[in-house]
Amino acid sequence: MAGKQDLRPAIGIFDSGVGGLSVLRHIHEQLPAESLLYFADSLHAPYGPKSQAFIIDRSRSIARFLIEQGAKAIVVACNTATAAAIKTLRQELDLPIIGMEPAVKPAAAATRNGVVGVLATTGTLQSAQFSALLENYGKNIQVVTQACIGLVECIERGELASDTARSLVADYVLPLIQAGADTIVLGCTHYPFVKSLIAEIAGPDIVLIDTGEAVARQLRHRLYERGLLAGTQGLGGVHCWTNSPSTHAVQLIERLHGEPIVIEALTHQTVSVLE
Repeated sequence: MAGKQDLRPAIGIFDSGVGGLSVLRHIHEQLPAESLLYFADSLHAPYGPKSQAFIIDRSRSIARFLIEQGAKAIVVACNTATAAAIKTLRQELDLPIIGMEPAVKPAAAATRNGVVGVLATTGTLQSAQFSALLENYGKNIQVVTQACIGLVECIERGELASDTARSLVADYVLPLIQAGADTIVLGCTHYPFVKSLIAEIAGPDIVLIDTGEAVARQLRHRLYERGLLAGTQGLGGVHCWTNSPSTHAVQLIERLHGEPIVIEALTHQTVSVLE
């Protein structure tokens, strides 16, 4: 197994691939003194079609791996993993665990005509968590959902503006616009990386909402409550692990993060969390 990193107590973040880097970016902006550990489980992306038992097992293994590396809190930067596994993680682990959920509540506040579109994975849209969100915050609005099959895989390949990406985004966004949505929720952490493409296809009058910034605020609040916030001196580092089989995985992470970052490409022989 990879050795424990020489870092101060850190925030562990994981996703089924590179999508959670969009959340990491918000966390780094709001908590610049915190050291961040990121695990991209790209070998098993996307989580959407996987069983709940599989996602719980992956989430448990990765969370424990990040704790071994020094994580003092865990951010489940994946809507599907949050819906499937966060209850289990909170039962088993004694540290702050922050999850994701599609931003139905802020979308309900933002919509002008009462019609909200939600782009998400099949797993998220079929989850009990999403049903609860609709029950709590969707009563006075019309919510139109769209499962975005294939879009996560496209982003994992680094195709952020390819013809394939454009075609998929058009296939998924235009029906929401035709249904009258004036606000669209980006219900997967991968989707902010094609936000400019979504905005181009949706048009200038459509409000796009993702939850990365809100998650970072909630994380800050939870760390403050537990007395776990880092001091204000210096910048925390970012260390990333990826188990992607792609030879371009490191370059993709560097491209998406946009700043210097330590990246460790894992193999089956180097870390048991891949089993």
